[in-house]
Amino acid sequence: MRCSVTPDPSHESLLKRGYALEAVTLSWNIVGVVVLALAAVAARSVALAGFGLDSLIEIGASTVVIWELSGTGEARQRIGLRIIGVAFFALAAYLAVQSTIVIVARYHPHPSSLGMGWTAGTAVVMFALAAGKDRTGRLLGNPVLRTEGRVTLVDGLLATAVVVGLLLNAMLGWWWADPLAGYVLLVYGAREGWAVLHR
Repeated sequence: MRCSVTPDPSHESLLKRGYALEAVTLSWNIVGVVVLALAAVAARSVALAGFGLDSLIEIGASTVVIWELSGTGEARQRIGLRIIGVAFFALAAYLAVQSTIVIVARYHPHPSSLGMGWTAGTAVVMFALAAGKDRTGRLLGNPVLRTEGRVTLVDGLLATAVVVGLLLNAMLGWWWADPLAGYVLLVYGAREGWAVLHR
C-alpha cells in the first residue's frame, strides 16, 4: 500500500503569499521604469533616472526569489542568496555613481509632480512589501525571501531619499540633499551585500 504525503496547507498558503508579494513588486517596478523614464526626461532629473535603474535591480531580485520559491533544497537557496548579495552590491555601485555625478555636475532638476508622486507612492508600497516579505520569509524559514525583502526596504528608503531631495531642491534650493542621502544608503547596501555573501 502506497503512502502519500499530504502537503502542509499552511506552507502552501505561505508560498502563495510569497509569490503574490513578488508579483506585486515586479508589476509595480515594471510600470515604474516607464513612469520614471518619462518623468526624468521631462524634469532633466538624474535622481529620477537613477531611481528608474534601481527599479531594474529590484525586478531582477524579485525574479530570483520567484525562481527560488519554485524549487527546493539548500543549493538553490545558496544560489538565490548569492545573486541577491550581488544585487545589493550593484545597488551600492549605482548609488555611488549616481550621487557622485549629481554632486560633480551640480544637477538641479526641475520640479516634477509625476516623478515626486510616483516615487512617494513607491516608498509606501515598498515599505509594505518589505514588511510582508520579512514576515512571510520568517514563517517559511526562507532566507532568500527575507533577504530580498531587505532589497525592497532599501528601494523604499531610496524612494524616500529621492522625494525628500527633490522637495528640498524645489523649496530651498538644496540640490545636494539627494546625493547625500544616496551615500548613506550606499553604505547600507554594501553592508547588506557583504553580510549575505559571507553568511
